[in-house]
Amino acid sequence: MKVMRLIWLVAVMMGLAGAAAHAAPGPWEQPASELADQIAAILGPGQAHLTIRNLSSISSDEIPAIRRLLTQDLKAHGVAMASAESANTIRVTLSESNIGKLWVAEIGEGNVTQVAMVQADIASLSHPGQIEQDPILLRKVAYLSHFSFSRGLPFVSDDPVLATIDPFLPIALYLDKLEFFVFSEGLGLQEDSSIAIRQDRSLPRDPRGLLILSADKNSFSAFLPGTACAGSRADQSAPAKHAADAWKCDCHASDDPWPIAVDASGLPQLKAFYNSARDYFTGVVSPSVGVDLPPFYAAALLPRSAGNGALLIGGIDGRVQLAENGAAKIVTGTRDWGSDFAVLHSGCGAGVQVIASSSGEAANDSLRAYELPALEAVPASAPLAMDGTVTALWTAPDGKSVLAVVRNAANEYEVDRVTALCN
Repeated sequence: MKVMRLIWLVAVMMGLAGAAAHAAPGPWEQPASELADQIAAILGPGQAHLTIRNLSSISSDEIPAIRRLLTQDLKAHGVAMASAESANTIRVTLSESNIGKLWVAEIGEGNVTQVAMVQADIASLSHPGQIEQDPILLRKVAYLSHFSFSRGLPFVSDDPVLATIDPFLPIALYLDKLEFFVFSEGLGLQEDSSIAIRQDRSLPRDPRGLLILSADKNSFSAFLPGTACAGSRADQSAPAKHAADAWKCDCHASDDPWPIAVDASGLPQLKAFYNSARDYFTGVVSPSVGVDLPPFYAAALLPRSAGNGALLIGGIDGRVQLAENGAAKIVTGTRDWGSDFAVLHSGCGAGVQVIASSSGEAANDSLRAYELPALEAVPASAPLAMDGTVTALWTAPDGKSVLAVVRNAANEYEVDRVTALCN
């Protein structure tokens, strides 16, 4: 009888302990549950391979518990864990910035990737009344598109738009001309006039272009494969009939390096030599960054608190590297990046993000914001769907937006301005 009473007492104590543990959830149960809800809503019942990367201050000892919570919550929604050979993947990144901890899940179904994210700051969980910070949200506005006008008619360009200057000087750079636009009351942006650019050599298949405006807005530089143009304001004593007449522009054959980073005054900080027979930079930059660089498609100078910038490059081999302090190191987390990216000074999160296009020739491309707290690119926003394929991407003169050239299914080009929203 005493033995039965003892067994009963132990069972009651274990039950009370279990109830107490259930009544006092750990700090990661809520974000794990919320993230699992979002993942299941995207993926639906089935199987998927789960991986977790920890780029936050969460102790590595807590990762198994977080994995267990996610696995249990997903199983409750009918999502079972599978091996790495599964066609469905769930890649969870535990990231952190000055606004708190952010868990980002990339849900892959075949060639389609969708994103879910939750705020996972312990301080926010401890104070339910506290307002949580929203993640970065990218948004776009058409700058040069069929909503613009060409001599009174809707503007449609089937010639590649290589670059524009916005919002200070509405100019578009094409392979064979500089097109000037003016703002008209009621019609918005209108094509006004153009300056022809003579090309004395054959061009690569996917040529690039670059436009840079001076700080005083009285001059600009344009670069094409094997060609450089210098524009300056003409004599303003007589009103110009057309926008192009207000500028003097000289174009000539040139293999001089292109400015790939400029300061606030519009002066080049870094130049790179462009291979005019191809569509990429050779890897030779001036001034030297202290390390040999491979040929690359895109480059961006990331600010550092010490004042020296770090050069981010997208190599023609698909690898992204960061050159800093005399060394170039591989940046992970860039598998889904395309060949174009640009720096955005949004003031959100860490203050500066890299906006990258998605990889592959998709019918509908996308842009996404990333932060680089170390040598890994951490998603800082959901993908922003574009109405076609992104063919060029660069930072606007104000640094607070990026401009993207998009080619739609009809092989027509438009330019979108992309900005970031944050709390």
